[in-house]
Amino acid sequence: MADPQPPWWLKPLNKVLIAGSRIGLIKDGPMVLTVTGRTSGQPRSTPITPFEVDGKRYVVGGFPGADWVRNAQANPDAVLTRGKVREPVRMIELPAEEARPLLRQFPILVPTGVSFMKNAGLVTGPNPDEFEALAGRCSVFRFDSV
Repeated sequence: MADPQPPWWLKPLNKVLIAGSRIGLIKDGPMVLTVTGRTSGQPRSTPITPFEVDGKRYVVGGFPGADWVRNAQANPDAVLTRGKVREPVRMIELPAEEARPLLRQFPILVPTGVSFMKNAGLVTGPNPDEFEALAGRCSVFRFDSV
C-alpha cells in the first residue's frame, strides 16, 4: 500500500499555525519544530505536537516520509519554539521496538493526532493496537536537550 500524502490544505494551515505561535496567539498545543533542510541547508519549520512519557518528550511523524521527518533523519539538530522561547534539541529516531509502546500511548496523550492520522488513512480510530502497528512506518523521535 502506498503511503498517504498530506492534504492540500496542510502547508497553508501550518504557515498560519507557525505565525500564530511566533506572535504569541497560540500558547498551548502545537510547538514549532525547526530543522535544517536536507538539500537546501535552509531552516524548515513545521508545527508539531510533542508528548511526554516518563519525563521524556517525543513526537510522531504523522505521514511516513514527511519532509520534516527526512530532514530530521539527515540532521538531528533542531530547535523547538513556543512563542518567544527557543530550545535547541537533538532528535533521536527510535527503532520500531522502542517506538511501539509510545505509539500505543499516542492516541491517549495526543487526541488531536488521532483525527489527523485517521484522515490520513493510517488508522481507523483511537485503537492503541492500530497505532502500535505503525512502528517502523511512522517515525518516532525523542527530544534530547543540548
